[in-house]
Amino acid sequence: MKRYHFLYQFALALCLLFAATSGYVQAATKHHYTPEVGQSGKDAVWVPTPQKLVDTMLDMAQVTAADYVIDLGSGDGRLVITAAKRGAMALGIEYNQDLVEFSRRAAVNEGVNTRASFEKADIFESDFSKATVITLFILPEMNLKLRPKILNLQPGTRIVSNTYGMEDWEPDQTLALADHYSPEWYTEQYSDFSENSLLVWNIAHLWIVPAKVNGTWELDDGQISFTQKFQKITGTLTMREKEMKFSGKLEGDKITFIAGGTVYTGTVSDNTISGTHGGGGSWKATR
Repeated sequence: MKRYHFLYQFALALCLLFAATSGYVQAATKHHYTPEVGQSGKDAVWVPTPQKLVDTMLDMAQVTAADYVIDLGSGDGRLVITAAKRGAMALGIEYNQDLVEFSRRAAVNEGVNTRASFEKADIFESDFSKATVITLFILPEMNLKLRPKILNLQPGTRIVSNTYGMEDWEPDQTLALADHYSPEWYTEQYSDFSENSLLVWNIAHLWIVPAKVNGTWELDDGQISFTQKFQKITGTLTMREKEMKFSGKLEGDKITFIAGGTVYTGTVSDNTISGTHGGGGSWKATR
């Protein structure tokens, strides 16, 4: 019996040693995890944004130390880390825990972990309402799924996307790196990408979340009616029984339109628009 007891204890010790060693190997392997281009994720495969496009996206959004940047689907963390290097506070939301941990280590290595943070979460369930800049590189259908939530962000919030658009919400600005760099430059900069990829991942789109002005507003001596489609507006300005059709645009909370040959500019603040017009006077509308 003692012999069998000894063999049992010996086998148990071996099992425990194997389990501990296996756990250590798994932990070590996980610690040295390296993302692979094209690896599958929750809603899409992972493809990194070329660093030059990262820089261009942040330039388009005019990111400064005053901003709070949130990257939806942050992957290996390069955009968040680059924003943090510009002095901004930045958060990456990523569903893959391995990528989250990889990004955290990268932020430490780059010396920006006090400004760059990462969390494992589903972007469709996350609160990103405090961001001044949102960046993303996800599929078009995912952009559309997020669009209602994005349009409810604070007016003036800047949204920058790698390659993919928002369907009929046209960008305020689009920039293609191919307009500025030669194919040879691409080959030198993006040696880890295929030639076909270089032709795709080189476009950035910028949207500025517009204020909501749709409807009828009252003036001291008339009224103004807006029909709004995202940042574009049309409508009718009625003053002293004279109707003037107009068209214009919104850039965040800033509004501009031309009615009766006069340029009107103003700032939207909740239920008030205050501004000036080309005639040298001021105007104010309320709803």
